[in-house]
Amino acid sequence: MMVFFAGATANAQTTQPTWWFGASGAANFNFYTGTTQRLNNGLIVPTAFHKGNGVAPYGSFLIEYRPGPVWGFMLNLGYDGLGAKYDGVTAPCDCPATLRSELSYVSVEPSLRLGFSNSGLYFFGGPSLAFNVNKGFAYTQLRQPNTEADFSAVQSTIFSGQIGAGFDIPLSAANNPSKVNLSPFISYHPYFGQDPRSIESLSVTTIRVGVALKFGKGHKAVAKDAPVATAVIVGAAHDLSFTVRGPIASPAIRQVSETFPVLNSVFFDDGSTEIPGRYVLLTASEATGFREDQLQNEQSASGTGRSAGQLIVYHNVLNILGDRMRANPGTTITLEGSSGQGMRDAKAFAESIKLYLVNVFGIDGARIATRGSVKAHPSSEHAGGTKELVLLRAEDRRVDIESASPELLVEIGGGMMKPVQIITIQQNPLDFEVVFNVDSARELVKSWSVDATDDKGTTQHFGPFVADQQGLPVATILGSSPSGDYTIAMQAEMNNGSTVKKESTVHLVRPEPTITKGFRYSIVFDFDKAKSIAEYEKFLTNIVAPLIVDGATVTIHGHTDIIGTDAYNQKLSDDRAQQTQKIIEGALANSGRDHVKFESAGFGEDAGRAPFENNLPEERFYNRTVIIDIVPVK
Repeated sequence: MMVFFAGATANAQTTQPTWWFGASGAANFNFYTGTTQRLNNGLIVPTAFHKGNGVAPYGSFLIEYRPGPVWGFMLNLGYDGLGAKYDGVTAPCDCPATLRSELSYVSVEPSLRLGFSNSGLYFFGGPSLAFNVNKGFAYTQLRQPNTEADFSAVQSTIFSGQIGAGFDIPLSAANNPSKVNLSPFISYHPYFGQDPRSIESLSVTTIRVGVALKFGKGHKAVAKDAPVATAVIVGAAHDLSFTVRGPIASPAIRQVSETFPVLNSVFFDDGSTEIPGRYVLLTASEATGFREDQLQNEQSASGTGRSAGQLIVYHNVLNILGDRMRANPGTTITLEGSSGQGMRDAKAFAESIKLYLVNVFGIDGARIATRGSVKAHPSSEHAGGTKELVLLRAEDRRVDIESASPELLVEIGGGMMKPVQIITIQQNPLDFEVVFNVDSARELVKSWSVDATDDKGTTQHFGPFVADQQGLPVATILGSSPSGDYTIAMQAEMNNGSTVKKESTVHLVRPEPTITKGFRYSIVFDFDKAKSIAEYEKFLTNIVAPLIVDGATVTIHGHTDIIGTDAYNQKLSDDRAQQTQKIIEGALANSGRDHVKFESAGFGEDAGRAPFENNLPEERFYNRTVIIDIVPVK
């Protein structure tokens, strides 16, 4: 269990408790050595006993002090059973004899605790002070009565030591300040110091295996980058800002040169170690004529500029890899499989891919290493998580392609495959929409709605909404009319129970798109991560920002998969888009380019705007994205 969980991490939304309290239960595996023959002053057995073993209970109340994620202290106050049965002997009368020790103690065990900031694994060690509470033994010998009495010369106190390891498994939700951990542990208590009697040479070694239940109280964590709301609401007097933006009269449908990131993972179906049929698998003769640049003209006309064409590129990942390795004979790769079914299953995943590359593309097998792992790195399933495990575990049933060769992989965020250049057709959905903005709605407003009234007095109602920004296709409002003037009335129900009303006007014209050219880049995030890691920042600063000229427009759209709540995913996509814009703005400012227009928005898990479906693991991976479109000066 410790090996299985050792690499797990938890994304805490609250601080970890400093003090923990709880209880533990365990089995003491006791091993006696030495010699004992004088059991007490009234009984000296005819044949000495030398070795014995047995299992006895252990239970304790515990306290832990953890001022930080690494160092801490532990204290256990417990009942320590050292009972065991000696190996049988034969008395001179040819009579079998047995001896069972029933020694037990009350123990005090202070320990130094060494943990790890990114794992529940910890180690501990320290002294052990024990006070005797039971001296009993049971002796049997054929042809004489059984004897149950107390050992003589039992030391009332013994002083020894212990070392051990444990693993904290969170049972409580990450955002719950009341923490509960289930902690399996194992400890070793050596024989030195554990001489229970002052006579003879009796000593005992103990291996303890058990589990602890721990309780602690943390605090809500405050995100460092979270904006702090400073608006003060007094009754209905709070003045919300409400604006309406019509669609662009001549929106651009863009022919985009897209740098499409190729996931370095191949996902396997449950119950099978064969490469799934959705991946494009070639014969050896077909592979001879395959070249990566054949995929560059795949096109898509979806609203987000993604979907079938780009997914076809990804599903050729093994052919792209084979073509690159064939063209670069000095490159090597490692295929790491992961499967909750065990390392053998995981290794079989990797061997399936190796076999394909060797047999179809003729790659030397010595260039391909394989290994298996129970847990994917990084894993979509978090320790202690209980929701949507079927989807998360499907994402961890995969093979990750690793390489130090830049011809195969580039470090633009976790070792993605080197991108494929493709031409796509895409449009900005906001260009074709009426966009309503209510400032601070997410923090201050329970819900809001709008009424759109045309010049003939016909009113349409839309809502309720909860986000700061909401877009509606212009055709939804205009219907069959080519244009129209509208009065837009917004009504917001505030969190404090008051109502705020605002009104605006807008002239709507059905858009007539024009064709422009541009560039597109995207970054893909690990599950539930918002922050752009160092590789992303380098990529955005050194590759994306130099393509942006003064006067250009940059649209940044954040997306998520469907795992999690709507509200959480909306905020996550907002954070992704905002942090991406912040990095690019900083790079532009450092180079003296500040006349650039940004249009950034998060769309959460909105199925109508998502780049892909959410049925397959690879689709959910690609939906955890920020898409960056660079529109040059018109």
